[in-house]
Amino acid sequence: MRRQSGVTLVELIITIVVLGVAIAGVVGAFAVITGRSADPLNQTRAVALSQLYMDEILSRHYDEATPVGGGKVAAAEVDCITAGPDGEARPFFDDADDYTGLTDNPPKDSEDSALPGYGGFSVAVMVTCAGSEVGVAEEDAKRVDITITDPSGQHWRFTAYRANF
Repeated sequence: MRRQSGVTLVELIITIVVLGVAIAGVVGAFAVITGRSADPLNQTRAVALSQLYMDEILSRHYDEATPVGGGKVAAAEVDCITAGPDGEARPFFDDADDYTGLTDNPPKDSEDSALPGYGGFSVAVMVTCAGSEVGVAEEDAKRVDITITDPSGQHWRFTAYRANF
């Protein structure tokens, strides 16, 4: 009897099927990894963008009634109904309340010019009185909430408190 050399048709088909399943699994794993590869970049850019907005907002007066040069606003003068801008354009926002309800898509700088490199991002700002959250009178602290939405639709929320001092 002669020794068999080579493979049978059945062995060849089984090998092709096994290799096909293995390759499909590897390609599927790479697809998942590739699809999420932009997440760290978007997260870093969202943090930088929120810091830009937060710095701008926190550098403004506490309230419309804040005296020139700073100082604490009398509780009776603080209006905890933060209605948004007082008819001003963004470059003229002078107190934290003016930013209430601000939505920028695309994000903009303090001069109301679009920021390059942030296409697909959007920013929403909400300012509310929040003294009770930090243990002071309601009108003595405001919470600034900034929500960044990245191009993939993921939301990043950042919060800071602004005190009346």
